[in-house]
Amino acid sequence: MAYKSLHEFIETLDKAGELVRIKTFVDPVLEIAEITDRVSKTPDRNKALLFENTGTDFPVLINSMGSERRMCIALGVQQLDDVTREIEDLFKKLSSPKKGLMEKLSMLPELSKFASWMPKVVSGKGACQEVMMKDPDLSALPILKCWPRDGGRFITLPAIHTKDPLTGIRNIGMYRMQVFEKDMTGMHWHKHKVSARHFNEYKKLNKRMPVAVALGGDPVFTYAATAPLPDNVDEYMLAGFLRKKKVELVKCITQPEIEVPADADIIIEGYVEPGEELIWEGPFGDHTGYYSLADWYPRFHVTAITHKKNAVYPATIVGIPPQEDAWIGKATERIFLAPIKMTMVPEITDMHMPVEGVFHNLVIAAFQKDYAGQGQKVMNALWGAGQMMFNKILVLTDSATVSGVAIEDYTKLAQYIFQNLNPVTDVGFSRGPMDVLDHSCSKMGFGGKMCIDGTRKMEEEKTGPDQNFVLAPGFSKELLTSTFPEIKDINDTAARNHKIPVLFVAVEKNRPGHVRDLHDRLCELPGLNAFKMILYVEHTVNLDRIADVLWRFCNNLDPDRDHFYGGTAKNILGLDGTKKSKKIDNFDRPWPNIIVSDDKTRASVDEKWSTLGLGEKINSPSLQYLTQLYGGDATVLERE
Repeated sequence: MAYKSLHEFIETLDKAGELVRIKTFVDPVLEIAEITDRVSKTPDRNKALLFENTGTDFPVLINSMGSERRMCIALGVQQLDDVTREIEDLFKKLSSPKKGLMEKLSMLPELSKFASWMPKVVSGKGACQEVMMKDPDLSALPILKCWPRDGGRFITLPAIHTKDPLTGIRNIGMYRMQVFEKDMTGMHWHKHKVSARHFNEYKKLNKRMPVAVALGGDPVFTYAATAPLPDNVDEYMLAGFLRKKKVELVKCITQPEIEVPADADIIIEGYVEPGEELIWEGPFGDHTGYYSLADWYPRFHVTAITHKKNAVYPATIVGIPPQEDAWIGKATERIFLAPIKMTMVPEITDMHMPVEGVFHNLVIAAFQKDYAGQGQKVMNALWGAGQMMFNKILVLTDSATVSGVAIEDYTKLAQYIFQNLNPVTDVGFSRGPMDVLDHSCSKMGFGGKMCIDGTRKMEEEKTGPDQNFVLAPGFSKELLTSTFPEIKDINDTAARNHKIPVLFVAVEKNRPGHVRDLHDRLCELPGLNAFKMILYVEHTVNLDRIADVLWRFCNNLDPDRDHFYGGTAKNILGLDGTKKSKKIDNFDRPWPNIIVSDDKTRASVDEKWSTLGLGEKINSPSLQYLTQLYGGDATVLERE
């Protein structure tokens, strides 16, 4: 389905009971984010929010794709897997052998669909250019400051348009934009991103780089900007395919080299000067649930701001999961499963990115296993596939037809995987490129990876008879915490209730090598010799909230650096998911804090809650994390 405008999408959400209109004034500085965080983390009250009184001429739409249902409404489908099946069917039709001329001619209608999806540049001005600010001023827009330690206000849902200066091929990406002046922002494109490569080409040519930013319009435009497409594949072709209608583009007014969607709500035109001094950008409360720290990035100079007469400013917040980005990621997981299966890893049957893994940290993949060593083949193929190169922990399992387990049934899946797992031979470690936002790496953008092969083992892969896990009768977490005072809590629920040989340990470390030494001492105890894996996290983490445990653990672990084996047979894998520091771990990078709101904002939102039309007050999710903070800054104390 193609939406004619963001307003049409808003009306569709409203009719579906998925939107709340808030007429009370809410400050874009911190308050909108705090309200959205409360709503998005309350499943039975999770709605899109339209803040109609922002102190500017523009309302703010946020959390519009913050559930599976709203993501489906945005893409015009009943289920996200509908897109997967459509892509698979198209691939099969185009690639299957054709027996004769008539069968080949029958494919012409399918081929013509490609033309109907291609973007088209139209003449004249678009609706996005109905109003042009005489003096472009970003302060006229309700740009959010999301979290108290953010470096400033950030545009959080921009579709950023650039072109390769040599080929003219367009790229649309989504990178946060910190506002520094009324007509200048940072441009936070990471070195792995296509727009950063475009910028490098402009630097070689010593040419000014034109850039345009589109906000709003059909929500498919926003989704396409986030999609991990191969290089040189136009994001607006994907948008055309998803909406079943080509995207109409118009030339920018002050940057005519760049075309933007004619029906976007707001367009910000400008340029980046290759030879100009970079600007210190950040911190920013990011999708990892931690602050991404300040660094040097290019300056974006605004030359024009145009908009519709009734424009809506779209925004999102990211932070401790789950947030709206989890559902945008779920769409990517389903939509790009088909191309991965059809072109790179044909044995893949399903893939899942748990919310706790914040996209790149944790991926579960099921595949049809036919021969020994196939898990390693799948591992290498996935780690070489586009943005999957950033994946940190890859878990492999058999297809559901073999395992009898749905990939999202975590308890049964863990039982199956650990039944098949020898921690010594079936867990592999490697190093490679990592997401720049991964703070656990000793060097930015480069760190460790881990693959857990939980498939049934072929005869060639077996190292001994399968053994069912039985928790030792003498095992006592109370005894362990009294014996080892640095252990503040233990969660043995998986082992005790579900026969999964995994232990979660919250430890307060205080010396170099502490966690490794503790692991060795624990593994010497007879009650622990049947365990296969022990996961260590910070002593402040609430072990009863397993989702939070996995979120903190996955973020803080560099698998290659932070793993060790203990026990008489050196067959119990320990993984150190605690905070790293210079003093204890010889970790030579700043360590970020987790993201929570501040007291003043929480109190302000509490006071006006009854006027918002959101029903009974929802307490701030930040309250449960206050004891897990390390001071009040975006970073843990330097050299702690």
